[in-house]
Amino acid sequence: QVQLVESGGGLVQAGGSLRLSCAASGRTLSTYTMGWFRQAPGKEREFVAAIRWSDDNTYYADSVKGRFTISRDNAKNTVYLRMNSLKPEDTAAYYCAAARIYLTGSHAYTERARYDYWGQGTQVTVSS
Repeated sequence: QVQLVESGGGLVQAGGSLRLSCAASGRTLSTYTMGWFRQAPGKEREFVAAIRWSDDNTYYADSVKGRFTISRDNAKNTVYLRMNSLKPEDTAAYYCAAARIYLTGSHAYTERARYDYWGQGTQVTVSS
């Protein structure tokens, strides 16, 4: 069992930056793939970014490519999402997720069903 706790959300003006953190506990993550998803009111939860713990391979949604960066810290068992040049359309609840296996391919990274564990979410609000 893996527990995921997100933090770092808040209110920011358009063009600003935030860094989200996802602290994992319960197991070592050496074989896991970690992802960030987001859900705006009235919309489905959508993929944002993912990273494979074993080799740092990353994948991003087109809507955030070049603005967001996913990274990990082995010592802290934590995954980060650095968000720059934020836009009002980035407003959503952001969720951290963990897949027990080594995901590969864009389809696998983006599919919610591939992820086994989810955090409670942290709210990001971008004002115009």
